Amino acid sequence: MWTQLYSPRKLDDVLGQKEAIEKINIWFNKWKPGDKPLLLHGPPGSGKTCTVQALSNEKKFDLIEMNASDVRSAVQIKEVLGSSTMQQSLFKRGKIFLLDEIEGLSGKADFGGVKELIEIIKNSQHRIILTSNNPYDQKLRALRNYVEMVEFRKITVWDIEKDLKMIAGKENISIDKNVFTIISKISKGDLRSAITDFERVSYGKKEIGIKDVESLDFREREENIFEVIRSIFKTKNALAAKLSINNSDKDPDEIFWWIENNIVNEYEDPAEIACAFDLLSKADIFKKRISSQQNWSLKAYMIDLMTAGVALSKKDTYRKFTRYQYPANFIAMATNRERKIFRTEAFEKISSELHCSRKKLRSEYMPFLKIAFKNKKFKKSFAERFDLETADLKQLA
Repeated sequence: MWTQLYSPRKLDDVLGQKEAIEKINIWFNKWKPGDKPLLLHGPPGSGKTCTVQALSNEKKFDLIEMNASDVRSAVQIKEVLGSSTMQQSLFKRGKIFLLDEIEGLSGKADFGGVKELIEIIKNSQHRIILTSNNPYDQKLRALRNYVEMVEFRKITVWDIEKDLKMIAGKENISIDKNVFTIISKISKGDLRSAITDFERVSYGKKEIGIKDVESLDFREREENIFEVIRSIFKTKNALAAKLSINNSDKDPDEIFWWIENNIVNEYEDPAEIACAFDLLSKADIFKKRISSQQNWSLKAYMIDLMTAGVALSKKDTYRKFTRYQYPANFIAMATNRERKIFRTEAFEKISSELHCSRKKLRSEYMPFLKIAFKNKKFKKSFAERFDLETADLKQLA
């Protein structure tokens, strides 16, 4: 397959990830046993896996690849990874361990997979690299403390076109230049799918025209919430603003709060800010009526006001970069939810060891433990015994 044939052989060949490559190079050259592994995260097709393959090839290291969904439980991870990370390579070459798609690791059903991986990371004599499309998955919360995160961004249309032109030249295919643009835009930043599509339409042909790509399906990928908000704030077209939420994985009620939280980050004119909030408040009235009356036909009015209304509140589009913020109420809810989950799991672990109920642990043991935690030595040993960070002990209060 062309995705393998034209996969990068060295780091300089990796497309569109200059900043990430620099961080990987620094980490590789400075790494010593005990250092944190890398967690490469970003959308599918952005080059995470092929970058690790290029790294191992360039540095002449043995690469041991596995997918997290194939080694989910603590027992499997220990069997597959445990001893290997402590052993020398057969020919005394360096080794890189790649664990792909770690969000496939154990959840409740296979408790202990993440914990076992953390133990292996702490004791590994070799470099370990992990990849993830979603590193903020709740099950990976503990793991994030033990890795150095490197972000991979979506590949630009121009970079994808450049790569497709290179492949066309090597395959000696004559192609209409507009075809490159069409395939690149259809891929929506996924280089792997762009190359796969190009190979499919090129099969058995030496000339490719516009008609040859008509069979390709436009990928209805979920739009990143930041792209949705950017589309609303950066347009003066009412229809474009309204349609911007169509491919989002967030529902309109959630997008409402994103807009509310970022109006003042985007708009600078007080009159524009007042107008945007006025229209958003009217959208909020419809939102409340939908909830109280269960009249879903009002949803269209709510969406019109919060998207097109807010977009048209400005006189002109702001030609600036805006760092959009998570809604403050979402952060508070997420923090409380995460804290609650952590407390439940920690209390379950501690109460099991102390042979008492969680209720008794909270009411009778915790008041004395909080006093005991003032002793740093006891606090450290307690945290280590129950596989907790000393900073996490504050959340048990």
